[in-house]
Amino acid sequence: MIFEKLQSILSVQFNVDKNDISFDTDFFKDLNADSLDIIDLVSTISGEFDLDFDENKISNFKTVGDVVKYIEENTEN
Repeated sequence: MIFEKLQSILSVQFNVDKNDISFDTDFFKDLNADSLDIIDLVSTISGEFDLDFDENKISNFKTVGDVVKYIEENTEN
């Protein structure tokens, strides 16, 4: 469920088909994201998942899978 919700968010934010987004999708190489895009994404995800992000961890996010793992580890399922 986390992955599917994240797919939808990314699809809208980056104007791509959600079926083109996988765990291995790289924010920078595949979605052409920049640092402002990541800040916007973190803000959206924070609201959607009721989650506060550790600012030191955000720079470690390279793929969709990295974000899914972070959300899973920091929310109650």
